[in-house]
Amino acid sequence: MTSAYAACRRVNARYGKTFFLATKLLRPEQRPAVHALYAFARWADEIVDAAGVDDREGELDRLERLLDSCMKSGEPSNPVLNALTDTMRRYNIDRTLFTDFLESMRMDLHVTEYADLDALGVYMHGSAEVIGLQMLPVLGTVVPRADAEPYAARLGVAFQLTNFLRDVGEDLDRGRVYLPQDVLSAHGVDRDLLQWCRCGRRANVRVQRALDDLVAHTHAIYQLAEPGIDMLSPASRPCMRTAFTLYRDILGLVGCEVLWRRVAVPNSRRLAVAVPGAGRALLARAMSK
Repeated sequence: MTSAYAACRRVNARYGKTFFLATKLLRPEQRPAVHALYAFARWADEIVDAAGVDDREGELDRLERLLDSCMKSGEPSNPVLNALTDTMRRYNIDRTLFTDFLESMRMDLHVTEYADLDALGVYMHGSAEVIGLQMLPVLGTVVPRADAEPYAARLGVAFQLTNFLRDVGEDLDRGRVYLPQDVLSAHGVDRDLLQWCRCGRRANVRVQRALDDLVAHTHAIYQLAEPGIDMLSPASRPCMRTAFTLYRDILGLVGCEVLWRRVAVPNSRRLAVAVPGAGRALLARAMSK
């Protein structure tokens, strides 16, 4: 099982640099489970978006069958699935959270835009809220888990909305617009205008105003989610506080340029946030002994 978890860690380190940095603040025994959850989500994401996949829906169905088979038999199947099923058993993570996740991944194969935030929320239940709920048993809580679950779900949504705002241009290339159509329309923005900005690397005041509205909305969700951090076990709080801060910082970088380049929090800022977090993590571990 050690090698299976190591494979998941490599996936997290390669594709989720900001989140991987935050995981270093967890207790060593927690990190493998988080890497396993990340690696499974990344696998499904690659099926949906990577080039060269001929039957994306069939591959998602196959992934779900493999997961069920690995859970039932317990026999070695694939490093990621071996680590994931071990994590699910170890932390009693509800199997339906993975069903809901894969259902949202299937939506990506057919749905290219969302009328409003409510419609987007249906997608984000499976693609974002469940991620927070999967993580919660690993992180641990100082309150009944059910009390912390709404906050974990909201934080998952805040992180994903941040990704949507950062990745507008890349998603447009895939034929998808995750930004709600009613917000865009309220500012006179449509898919053609977004494409015009991307192709010409040009800013537009209407696009900027729509982005500003969605940035403000996402900030509000971070605010609603923040009390949940103190509901986590003390050893987990520095990790999630660091991830919370760095992801929220991305919102300050969102402007029209996200349509033609990927913005990122500077390394100097990452270190400024992560180093104090590391100190708090060490203190929490020492106090728990």
